[in-house]
Amino acid sequence: MITHTSYAVEPWVLREHVLHLGVLPQSESVFALSNGHVGWRGNLDEGEPHGLPGSYLNGVHETHPLPYAEAGYGYPESGQTVINITNGKVIRLLVDDEPFDLRYGTLRSHERVLDLRTGLLTRTCEWTSPAGTTVRIRSTRLVSFTQRAIAAVAYEVKAVGRETRIVVQSELVANEQLPEHEGDPRAATALKSPLAPEEHFASGSRLRLVHRTRRSGQRVGAAADHTVTGPDGTTLDSESNDDLARLTVASVLAPGQTLRVEKFVSYGWSGVRSLPAVSDQVDAALAAAVRVGWQGLADEQRAYLDDFWARADVEVDGDEEIQQAVRFALFHVLQAGARAEQRAIPAKGLTGSGYDGHAFWDTETFVLPLLMYTSPKAVAEALRWRQKTLPAARERAVQLGLRGAAFPWRTITGSEGSAYWPAGTAAFHVNADIADAVVRYTAATGDWRFERDTGVELLVETARLWRSLGHHDHRGGFHIDGVTGPDEYSAIADDNTYTNLMARTNLLAAADAVERHPRQAAALGVDDEESAAWRDAAEAMHVPYNDELGVHEQHAGFTRYQPWDFARTGPDQYPLMLHFPYFDLYRKQVVKQADLVLAMYKCGHWFDEETKARNFAYYEPLTVRDSSLSACVQAVVAAETGHPHLAYDYLLEAALMDLEDLEHNTRDGLHIASLAGTWTALVAGFGGLRHHGESIEFAPRLPERFSRLAFSLQVLGRCLRVEIKPATAGYTLLSGDPLTVHHYGEPLTVDADKPHLRDIPRARQRTAPDQPPHRRPNARVPGPADRR
Repeated sequence: MITHTSYAVEPWVLREHVLHLGVLPQSESVFALSNGHVGWRGNLDEGEPHGLPGSYLNGVHETHPLPYAEAGYGYPESGQTVINITNGKVIRLLVDDEPFDLRYGTLRSHERVLDLRTGLLTRTCEWTSPAGTTVRIRSTRLVSFTQRAIAAVAYEVKAVGRETRIVVQSELVANEQLPEHEGDPRAATALKSPLAPEEHFASGSRLRLVHRTRRSGQRVGAAADHTVTGPDGTTLDSESNDDLARLTVASVLAPGQTLRVEKFVSYGWSGVRSLPAVSDQVDAALAAAVRVGWQGLADEQRAYLDDFWARADVEVDGDEEIQQAVRFALFHVLQAGARAEQRAIPAKGLTGSGYDGHAFWDTETFVLPLLMYTSPKAVAEALRWRQKTLPAARERAVQLGLRGAAFPWRTITGSEGSAYWPAGTAAFHVNADIADAVVRYTAATGDWRFERDTGVELLVETARLWRSLGHHDHRGGFHIDGVTGPDEYSAIADDNTYTNLMARTNLLAAADAVERHPRQAAALGVDDEESAAWRDAAEAMHVPYNDELGVHEQHAGFTRYQPWDFARTGPDQYPLMLHFPYFDLYRKQVVKQADLVLAMYKCGHWFDEETKARNFAYYEPLTVRDSSLSACVQAVVAAETGHPHLAYDYLLEAALMDLEDLEHNTRDGLHIASLAGTWTALVAGFGGLRHHGESIEFAPRLPERFSRLAFSLQVLGRCLRVEIKPATAGYTLLSGDPLTVHHYGEPLTVDADKPHLRDIPRARQRTAPDQPPHRRPNARVPGPADRR
């Protein structure tokens, strides 16, 4: 996207200065607006042409049967898929009786700008109809952070050159026609017109539709109201039917005159509330928005984002692309989680229907660490959603013959939505990822009330799973067999190092938590014997290591597998899973995404410096990065182990995953975890941030391209500012009581008096590791001057 000639590199905006229909589906994703509750894809106002229409409410989905060639005990029976709800974006325009359609007439200019500081998507264009009438159009769109049920559009039409008859049709549209579903035909049938009409209403400038999903039984309401400003004689007329509510505004504009329509849209849904209750809900939210008005909503949006950027901005000097990309990433991750409020944060956020709108372990491992230090309340809400889904996770554990909770690999509601065991339920590490997020959130915020009310229960139930899933051998070692780690090319393996180390942390954290909160432990039935068993298992946890090679094994026996034949694998045969059978991938030394390398980042204290370097060198030539989750982790560990050039290349890949559409699927929605990984690669990679318990550590070092990197962190109620230059690092406390951090192991108490400067030691030079043929990250994308 960003390398397309239509796009420019700017520090605070994403600007498309020429419309190219060839990248329209991708642009709908990058221009999407959301607040974590309501999501609008960046479709053109008039609805057509489009790549994928998309209006989403977090949690609203439809169910469908899951396909199996043969039935099996414990297989999930139904899947969940996000649905396109009532579209409130649509504003159609007729100019002297001709529809404004960019495929006809002459488009004289067209620009769209997503301003990351204001949260507004602005579109301006000048169009001449086939009959020769010219108009200028300006629309501005927002999805409110402050009023989470509200989205709004301000739409202006100006006559150019001659008197012009204008008709604007503002609509609520349900059951839009979507592109054909390419997957399971049963899913396609279930998702065709998923909304059954229950109520339609139109009166004056107000519209309302209420529907109910046919299978999942969720009631969805949408309402709209309008403020119209135009010349004398402007008329309004409204109408509605089952799937459409429309306000028609007609006017005659003299040259230079403008018609302005401000549209306020409210959404609500419930699986239990009645039809009148949902109707009242959306009407009430709408009334609050209309009272504030368009400018009031825009002002609230700017104030919200001013506060966010003051505590979250990352400044990069020396690289305009990365500067734009990291702010784009921060904005979209905020949009994904800010107002999710005890709902999941899906892998695509609310920017598209990719992955069926499911949440994965991506949330806890990649997304929450960013939010933890920038918008910690969103992290607490995301983990409370996991707590709400504990009944389903406990039921799943019982079904599998285990204790505690077995959290799903992919889900919307909390029940397992994966139909493939090896790359689904067998990836039990999701339990430890959730527990890890609980521990890190508590350490970063000091929110002990959260730990008491939410964290203890999550830690206990995840620990119980590990104790029942693993076993002690005759020598006393503890093993967890038959699981899939982060690398989905190595499935159903024994003693996956990442899983075992994360489970170890989970078990110890649970044992510590029940000691701190004995009342909650008693309520959950935890006694001294059980917590002691957790500690025993943790201390005896087996971590496979190859003494001959001097490296840790990704899982037991991995290093004895036959190497993958990269010499006979062509560049057009990636991703491997689409060109080779999983059977072959599972028994070879080939890695889809960082696994053992991720363990070295998340559980870094387990490995010494030399072991990390050897491990990284061993696994780099095997890792093909057929997942967008890999590059940011490899960037962090490459930086730590003395490969700044390689780390920078991986940073580019993570940062530009969607802006360059590197995996050719940005049309389905953004890769929220990879976007979050941009921040991780910068802050944990080149900033060297590690936070273990009470220890906050930095080991910064910049790549040659950067002349300065600066970022802020919210830590234990303080705001810490870190500014890194090639030879020095400065630590400043912007608010709060003094804070102790470590700079390359040296303790440093930071207060608000002045920046505390420290020298950065010289880097140790190491031989750069190889990557698989055709899979080395691009060393450099074209510079900004090549794009304009």
